[in-house]
Amino acid sequence: MSTDNTTQSAAPMRADGVRLAAGDAEVTVRPDLGCRLSSLRVGGLELLRQGDAYGSFPMVPWCGRIDHGRFRNGGALHQMPVNAAPHAIHGTGRDLRWRTARAGAREAVFTYRLTDPAAPWPYPGTVTQQVELAEDGGSLTLTLGVETIGDSFPAQVGWHPWFRRNLGDGGADVTVDFAAEWQEERGADHLPTGRRIPPKPGPWDDCFGMPQGVHVTLTWPGRLQLTVSSRAEWVVVYDEQAEAVCVEPQSGPPNGLNTLPHLVTPIDPLEVSTTWSWRTLS
Repeated sequence: MSTDNTTQSAAPMRADGVRLAAGDAEVTVRPDLGCRLSSLRVGGLELLRQGDAYGSFPMVPWCGRIDHGRFRNGGALHQMPVNAAPHAIHGTGRDLRWRTARAGAREAVFTYRLTDPAAPWPYPGTVTQQVELAEDGGSLTLTLGVETIGDSFPAQVGWHPWFRRNLGDGGADVTVDFAAEWQEERGADHLPTGRRIPPKPGPWDDCFGMPQGVHVTLTWPGRLQLTVSSRAEWVVVYDEQAEAVCVEPQSGPPNGLNTLPHLVTPIDPLEVSTTWSWRTLS
């Protein structure tokens, strides 16, 4: 994934973010708001819940909750800020202003340094997010990469999209369809217990294992169908909110820095992609 400093003039650089467009799809990225997608419009329909806390944000350098905000790397114990007491949640990247490294008409690249003083991480490194619309406007691919510029460290990446439950104009609510191999049993503290159980019916705020890759379909009857896919093997589905549902592909389960760490080394960065593809039903 390139992180060069060139900026192509084709992408509108507006006060409210970087706008990408292809076919009948438009995406707005807010590097100043944690590099979240603040808008995804397809055929004039807004698919993401609006608001500075919503849209779709990258989860990096960890996903979901860390047990009491603490994780180990070898013999070192690190404490992350507790922002969902008693745990730390969703990484630090969503709280930072990212730098626009490159922007074109339908593709842009954004970066930040892990040791940014606004939300520090104990190890130096670089995070990159690439946002790319397909040429025909029929899909969107997001790619996150984490590289170290020093010691090795555990990390996770993922995305937390807030899809609108209802697209308005009297349409029906979205349905969510997927076939997971297992569900991570969730304890009273909202962390996985370590047991894998058969998937249960919703409502969910749960992590599921999909070892062949994430594949989840959201259908707004008569309006639009969207598929979230990724080579990542875990997905969190959250549908307990009236306004939105979340389908979150990620490289490991919640608390994974402690239970299933992926080590980022100087010769082995962490890179994961997700593709959202859609088709209209009307």
